[in-house]
Amino acid sequence: MRSAKIKNDSFHFCTAPTITTEYIIKLKLIRRNKNYAPLEACLMWYVYLLLSQKTHLRYTGSTNDLRKRILSHNLGKNKSTKYGAPWKLIYYEACFNKQDARARERYLKSGMGKRYLKNRLKFFFVEGF
Repeated sequence: MRSAKIKNDSFHFCTAPTITTEYIIKLKLIRRNKNYAPLEACLMWYVYLLLSQKTHLRYTGSTNDLRKRILSHNLGKNKSTKYGAPWKLIYYEACFNKQDARARERYLKSGMGKRYLKNRLKFFFVEGF
């Protein structure tokens, strides 16, 4: 069901969240079974780009808990990012599921994806943040 909101004399449509039978079943499975991944049912997945403040290298990754993941990068718990700490988050995208996030991560690590990020963040790199 759509409802119209008036903001600055223009109409914006937003959809009300619907609770489906599948969603209720997933929530019941989460409560019963400890092995069921509750994060896949409830949370967003993020694709992110980090910039090393030490080596000025970039790192692209994906996670379902962005703050925790950046903290683990900065604490040196990841083999691939251990020597570049501290890391600064410069870009991220949100996805609804893990498969979309991993596909987007794979794309951003490709040549076309790197070109996309360079164009998307051209003012960031020019100004030298």
